[in-house]
Amino acid sequence: MLVRVWDAPTRLFHWALAACFVGLIVTSQLGGGAMVWHFRFGYGILSLLLFRLVWGVLGGHWSRFATFLVGPRDVWRYLHGKGLPHHGVGHNPLGALSVVAMLIFLALQVTSGLMSDDEIANAGPLTRFVSSAWVGNATYYHKAIGKYILLALVALHLSAIAYYFFGKKENLVKPMLTGDKTLAFAAPNACDSGSERSRAVLIFLVCLSLVSGTVMALGGW
Repeated sequence: MLVRVWDAPTRLFHWALAACFVGLIVTSQLGGGAMVWHFRFGYGILSLLLFRLVWGVLGGHWSRFATFLVGPRDVWRYLHGKGLPHHGVGHNPLGALSVVAMLIFLALQVTSGLMSDDEIANAGPLTRFVSSAWVGNATYYHKAIGKYILLALVALHLSAIAYYFFGKKENLVKPMLTGDKTLAFAAPNACDSGSERSRAVLIFLVCLSLVSGTVMALGGW
């Protein structure tokens, strides 16, 4: 049966986050005037992360943290091929760990960026509120550690997609495009009505306004 797994807001979040991440990597390599956009992509990611935290509570059934976050026992059972049927609908236990890790390290990368200073022409809007030691540590983490952790997580994510596609004959990308997945058993549909989508737009605009307003008040953007 065809089940709506990913609601439109979750799908848009996913692809917007991917686009902003690519923008961050490209602008960091270009440097110079592109750093203005590097910061803007970072603010965009921060807005998206805030939205995802809220949507993880109020979003569609399979997008909620309570639905896909499981304990060590469920992860162990899944690794040994004894996972429950619903573990294969949305994020499986391993995928859930990947999602959590990605959100955490993206948050760390954005936060460290807000406190980083390249000592040339670009400084995060929070640098004047923290000590020079904090700025130095944040800059080092942002450039030498966090970036490579995120690249490794992205590589792991893409490798998992390839493994499922070629090894298990399961396309994980298509449901994130269409929202639907064909299952051999009954499962709840994620609510994806017009009112839910409107609510998601409102939540995101609030998150964006909060981030942009704070950044402009600090003299950034």
